Amino acid sequence: MIKSIFASVLVTLALGANVATADIYADALASPSRLEGDAARDAGRKPAEILEFLGIAPDMVVLDMFSGGGYYAELISSIVGNHGRVVAHSNSAYLKFVGEEFAARHAEGRMPNVEVLMAENNELQLEASQFDAITMVLAFHDTYWVNPEGGWPEIDRPALNAELFAALKPGGVLGIVDHYAAAGSSGESGGTLHRIDRAIVVADLEAAGFVLESESDILRNPEDDYSKGVFTPGIRGNTDRFVLKFRKPEQ
Repeated sequence: MIKSIFASVLVTLALGANVATADIYADALASPSRLEGDAARDAGRKPAEILEFLGIAPDMVVLDMFSGGGYYAELISSIVGNHGRVVAHSNSAYLKFVGEEFAARHAEGRMPNVEVLMAENNELQLEASQFDAITMVLAFHDTYWVNPEGGWPEIDRPALNAELFAALKPGGVLGIVDHYAAAGSSGESGGTLHRIDRAIVVADLEAAGFVLESESDILRNPEDDYSKGVFTPGIRGNTDRFVLKFRKPEQ
């Protein structure tokens, strides 16, 4: 009888912990302070599931790399809470692309635990071992884009990946979400179609020392046409996307 009661208590506690964990992601999406239009993006992006898969949790220090308009930075801000911190990286080219969203997102007082880091390509200069996690959502392909006239000089990818590796604490996570390119595509598709071959991402990051721990099929779309750019009407927001969870080894 006592063993049965004890077992029931353990199960109840475990279920309670799982519900509490799930609530932090649902609560982030339900926040009434989110910008107008954010909720409309959620169905196609599934951010709660993505951030739970990556293990983003309260009290973490997280770098949102190429944060753009800050859609993910705000959700992460809510999840890590008052004792956590988010560094939202952007640059001049991204600011031009996202328009007024960045200013609205980062209006004074909206996200007190978020620090904006403005750094142009090849000028990041992150301190070592400061982040529990790094997210790079729909942006890794841009490391293969070259457009100096448009404010996007060629990125030294090995140096960037090495810097991200060094900036993570041992055991830290790097989460990558990006648009599939056809298998065997060259990195140039990152600039032409804004897609990237999954194999290129894995090879680049493993060369930097990261270990691919797991991946999710939550954003797969077998109907996607890889020959078309991701901003093509009817395709934008509906691409086939991979979700990869890398980890920096403990030693």
